[in-house]
Amino acid sequence: MYTTIQEAMDQASKKKEVAIRGWVYRERGSNKMRFIVLRDSTNIIQCVIEKSNVNENVWNDVVKLQIEASVEVKGTIKKDTRAPSGYEILVKDVHVVGWSDTYPITKDQSNEHLLDNRHLWIRSRKMTAILKIRSTYLFAREEFFQKQGFWKFDPPILQPNQCEGGSTLFEVKYYNQKTYLSQTWQLYAEAAIFALERVYDHSPTFRAEKSKTSRHLSEFWMAEMEAAWMDLSQVTEFAKKEIKYCLKKVLEKHEPELELLGADIKQLKNAAKKDWPTLKYREVLKILEKSGMKVKFGKDLRTEEEEAIMKQFDTPIVVTHYPKSVMAFYKPVDPEVPDEALCFDMLGPNGTEIVGGSQRSTDMDALISDLKREGEDPKNYKFYLDLRKYGSVPHSGYGVGVERVLVWICNLDNIKDAIGFPRTALRWTP
Repeated sequence: MYTTIQEAMDQASKKKEVAIRGWVYRERGSNKMRFIVLRDSTNIIQCVIEKSNVNENVWNDVVKLQIEASVEVKGTIKKDTRAPSGYEILVKDVHVVGWSDTYPITKDQSNEHLLDNRHLWIRSRKMTAILKIRSTYLFAREEFFQKQGFWKFDPPILQPNQCEGGSTLFEVKYYNQKTYLSQTWQLYAEAAIFALERVYDHSPTFRAEKSKTSRHLSEFWMAEMEAAWMDLSQVTEFAKKEIKYCLKKVLEKHEPELELLGADIKQLKNAAKKDWPTLKYREVLKILEKSGMKVKFGKDLRTEEEEAIMKQFDTPIVVTHYPKSVMAFYKPVDPEVPDEALCFDMLGPNGTEIVGGSQRSTDMDALISDLKREGEDPKNYKFYLDLRKYGSVPHSGYGVGVERVLVWICNLDNIKDAIGFPRTALRWTP
């Protein structure tokens, strides 16, 4: 009966004879003894094979093993503080399941080489740790919304309109017509709340941005929500609650993975406990000015300004009431301060925007005017405008950039590592 490597180590005090299987992570040795570090999805363990303890055929196979060969191993497990994970197996038998050619990934290779070989690099301990955390994060989010009484609602991926700016649309031939890959589920989620009231989803999202920065992907996963009867102050607090819930679940399950990634676990635990501030855009400008960065009202915050403001905080913060002039058509003006919009961004401690949302405009005339300002034909938004004609109610929503949250939690240098197979302006393979 085969067990995982982690199970074998957990049961080592009770069960000495073990059978495990996995892939060769490291290998070295002499003509009398071989050391193989074996990995599976749970951990790594050192396996010691002495020539005198195995038959000749097994030894002949062992000396030919290369990195990433798949094997089954049987032997006796014991503690050894010198071993990579604190245990080693004294091997009695090895069966080679799949031989490996010379592995093309070695130490200190370029990021481009690793991306070219992503189908192999995904096996690395770093990527395995990130993908485990990603899985837990998304499961925690599902759990959170179910507990909050939300309904899962899936939008179309092929959509006829833009929502976040026409310049970032991916055009798709649709039979004899043209359509676009989804920039967000929002317009359809707003329709859904009149039936279900509180909805959530996470789905692939596409932005044809030419950016080559470490913060942008052309295809990413957006985790979104929309709720009837919520105003701006309520939706911002709800966003904090969601991210905190998911962060706590990751911390409960993945301290070893976070440690492997070099994440600041103490800072993450601190963020999970503390209150997260909410500031208005104008307040942020004053803080930036005191630190020597003068930003004129009416400009969206750039990366350098977001990083500068987050040097003042050790938790995420929410920034509300950005200038209406630079906001999307669906973000309403604040009736008390008409040059501000009822919207918000959440910034992570690393200076990255991780959540963006707003109260939604219910003013038909304002929506039509703003669509025209953006160069859009209101006739193309008939279904969306209809929502304001038949029993409209106050409502709000937001989108979480899953990969951006993972960049913060996992202490990643590049957003490309937060997803299995990244897609950017320059990369669409493998």
